[in-house]
Parts: sequence; C-alpha cells; structure tokens
Amino acid sequence: MYGPHQTETETEEAAVTVAVLTVDQRGSRTSDDRVPATLESLARVAMLRPFERTAGDEFQGVLAAAGDLPPVIEALLREDAWNIGIGLGDVEQPLPSHARAGRGAAYLHAREAVTTAKNSPWRLRVTGDDLPRVRALETALWLWAAVLARRTARGWEVADLVDEGLSYEETGRRLGISQSAVSQRAQAAGIVEGRRARELVTHLAAALLDDAPGSTP
Repeated sequence: MYGPHQTETETEEAAVTVAVLTVDQRGSRTSDDRVPATLESLARVAMLRPFERTAGDEFQGVLAAAGDLPPVIEALLREDAWNIGIGLGDVEQPLPSHARAGRGAAYLHAREAVTTAKNSPWRLRVTGDDLPRVRALETALWLWAAVLARRTARGWEVADLVDEGLSYEETGRRLGISQSAVSQRAQAAGIVEGRRARELVTHLAAALLDDAPGSTP
C-alpha cells in the first residue's frame, strides 16, 4: 500500500535501517587466511545479505533482524582474530544481491567502525546516528566480550552443549564427567552471564533495527 504521493518505484527505493558488519582479519600479513573458514561457519546465520569477502582479508554482510546479531558476534569474538565494525543506519533500496555492492549511511558507519576497532576494547566498534542507543549496544558488546574472553576450551565445550539444549546432567554424560564438574565449568565459563548478555544485546539491537523508522518488516 503506497502513500498518496508515493509510487511503487519510490517505495522500493526508500532507505531501510540495517546493520552492516565489516570484519577485518588481524595480523593477516603474518598468519594464514582465516576468511574462507569463517565465512563457511557463518553461512548458517540468517542474513539479509550473506557475508562475502570484499577485498584482501576483509568480509562484509548485512542483517536486519536484531536476533541475528548475537550469533555472528559470538562466533567472531570466539575466534579472537578479527577487527569488528558494526554500522547501523539506512541503506539505499533496492539492496543489491551482494553485500559489498550496497550503499548508504550504514556502510559508511561500518567503515568508520572497523577502522576504529583496531584501537578499541575487544577490537569491536559500533557506530550510527542514534548515539545514545549505539553507545549502549557497544557497551553491552564489550561487557559480553569480557565474559567470553575468560572461557577456556573446556568452558566452550560445556557452553556449546548447553546451547544445544542439553541439561547439565546430560552434558556430564556426554563429556564423561559429573554434573558437579559441569556446573563448576559452567560457572567458570560465565555461561549464565553470557546468556544474559546475549539477551541484552538482542534487546538493545532491536531498539536500533526492529523499531527503527524505515526498518524492514
């Protein structure tokens, strides 16, 4: 349904609010190319435009739903190998089929974010026009990153199984350890805090994406 002064073409070309993620590999000149493996692991995440390599050691993707942001960020933080830039804002419509071909404020914000991420806590920045909400989201992401950074391989092992829906008792049987040992690992890994942080990130992202004027339905 178009407004009284809108044509179909004008509606298609109206800007929509999204998150553009521009991600750059750290130390790529002295380490192996991690981009292909990471793109493969992120392929399962729902995206408005899937991640793809843009140039060199960088890749980019576009998402429009707040709930899609946490799994992407968690995966990237877990690898501890990336400068992560998140740009929130409008993109021009119709959005091209390839993420790297898009244009708009969100792309400009993402470029600024990934550049400044190199000297920021946890190598992650969020930029956008709604500064108070952007700052709140960035703060929540930094705090979440601090929780994830303390996880050992054993902690991630428990976290992954719990995320699959297993109880501590079932996780213990799967790993061949006691339920008490699972509980100790979960506490050390900050699984409860991490779950709350994930929920908070989703909530704060929703205020910028799902509720934003011009956001996708």
